[in-house]
Amino acid sequence: MAPTRTPAVAGLFTEDGDPRGFRLLGTRCAACGALFFPREDDFCRDPGCTSTEFIEVALSPRGRIWSYTDCRYPPPPPYPRDQDREWEPYALLAVELKEERIVVMGQAVPGVRTEELEVGMPVELVPGVLHEDADRVLTTWHWQPERATEGTR
Repeated sequence: MAPTRTPAVAGLFTEDGDPRGFRLLGTRCAACGALFFPREDDFCRDPGCTSTEFIEVALSPRGRIWSYTDCRYPPPPPYPRDQDREWEPYALLAVELKEERIVVMGQAVPGVRTEELEVGMPVELVPGVLHEDADRVLTTWHWQPERATEGTR
């Protein structure tokens, strides 16, 4: 039996097979238009707005690196971790989305090192895996550098 694929956090991104493609999901305040990621479903974070109505929006899948760092130590529990494998450092990116111009955090795809990154580099959103074991696959998102296609977008 194949492991069950489950989002690490429900509602933050589209699922496999979604007609919109793989996208992060945010919300926009119906009254003032403020945009939120992670999504907001209870109250508008804009101090001048009292709305409690939100519209789900699929965010743009491309952006540019705003900042980045490397994570060289394993995060503490409850972060899932395979105790049988050696932990591998990863690059963490702050990406300014192309259309919305908000900054979203996320890991780079496995294998991308900070030495390969630079502020302003174009990246695109891709599905990722946070943790996998025999019973389940916890899915997430990653940022993939757009090396050869920068001038075509």
